[in-house]
Amino acid sequence: MSKEVLTMSALALKTAYQTGALSPVEVCNTLLDHVEQHDQALNAWCLIDRDTTLQWARESEQRYLDGNTQGLLDGVPVGVKDVFLTPMWPTVKGSRTIDPTSTLQKRSPAVAALERNGYVPLGKTTTPEFGWKGVTDSPLCGPTNNPWDPAKTAGGSSGGSAAAVSACMAPMALGTDAGGSIRIPAAFCGIVGHKPTFSEVPHWPASPFGTLAHAGPMTRTVADAALMMQVLTEADPRDSLAAPRRNTDYLAALHQPMKGLRIALSTTLGYVDVNPDIEKAVLEAGKVFEALGAIVTEADPGFSNPLAAFSHLFYSGAANAMRDLGERQRNLMDPALVEVARKAEKLSMLDYLGAMNERMAVSERMALFHTKYDLLITPALPLDAFDTNREVPVDWPSTRWPTWTPFTYPFNLTGQPALSVPLGLTGNGLPMGLQIVGARFDDARVLAAGHAFEQAQPFTQMPPLMGS
Repeated sequence: MSKEVLTMSALALKTAYQTGALSPVEVCNTLLDHVEQHDQALNAWCLIDRDTTLQWARESEQRYLDGNTQGLLDGVPVGVKDVFLTPMWPTVKGSRTIDPTSTLQKRSPAVAALERNGYVPLGKTTTPEFGWKGVTDSPLCGPTNNPWDPAKTAGGSSGGSAAAVSACMAPMALGTDAGGSIRIPAAFCGIVGHKPTFSEVPHWPASPFGTLAHAGPMTRTVADAALMMQVLTEADPRDSLAAPRRNTDYLAALHQPMKGLRIALSTTLGYVDVNPDIEKAVLEAGKVFEALGAIVTEADPGFSNPLAAFSHLFYSGAANAMRDLGERQRNLMDPALVEVARKAEKLSMLDYLGAMNERMAVSERMALFHTKYDLLITPALPLDAFDTNREVPVDWPSTRWPTWTPFTYPFNLTGQPALSVPLGLTGNGLPMGLQIVGARFDDARVLAAGHAFEQAQPFTQMPPLMGS
């Protein structure tokens, strides 16, 4: 029974609670035992506090007994990436420079929304320092490894959340994404990760990475991602950039038909070298959508690689995160983070505005592209997971992580919704991800397409540790 509990979706857990087949306390104990048994190999969690988690679980259990359940996630255990403020646990963002006590008794909007909906906080998941790179390791917490092969990276920066969900240590987790940080680890770990439209999910305090940064769900099914979006999109007045609430029913919208949907398929965006296994799988995904009634056309969006513009904006965000830190504190930090921040500090205002000009041009290009195509599908990543505790693969021509994530960061520049769903395994036995991109604020259609694909081509494989 314990393995069945570990693999249950959030929606299935809610049903089991309602019928009395399971209790939140029973489920959390099972998950925490699983974490205790396997997390030494993965390092997905930087904080586990069984007593606190079980206290929340007991309160939820009592609500079910009283017939007085709370919100959409009552009793559902959730992993919280350690960049989100939690009132009872410190938030140190993988850094030795943050005073843990200074972060207590505060709630990020996502955490506040989860609380209102009865979630059970399972623990804090690992992140690279300040969430700055596409893999997860930090001087404070060390590397986070991939459940499919612990010698490989889980990706990042939401690598702890992805590894935890993939390894069935949590049915869902919070992630953030300023250049691919939800979709990269989702693809590497074989789970679902959704980067919502910018401003759709309220975020506070403002990210140092500015309007590149999004908060979103990481789950094992698209339906659970839609359920989590129902919660995360609740209004919060602290985010002055949040869009007006549209109160979309993401779960109901999952079942909209694919028939007649206009889908552009691009395996390269016109400039990316892709692993042949991944390219073939994306082309096969196009056939799946055609069988569902969509009109699939191979077409590139038509913009050139915006890496330079993204790097200026993103690394300026890294410098912004460190603006008040002196040399003594910087000596405690990830040296590569300090290096990119120092380079960004030398950029001029015109350099920054030039990057913004390119950002606006790519955004305009994609807005026009979506007048012709409802969705764009691409690989989530051009490669499968590489050795852990490295920023780039061995013998990679560049030292910086965005060079191997060319499918993700363009859509942080544009603020569009982008979903990664499992696409199967490469010949190396490692997960691949399909990215589904929609027009701004068309998250419901993106999730519906991901759900339709998931139903037509289920990803049922489990990481090897689930067999032990």
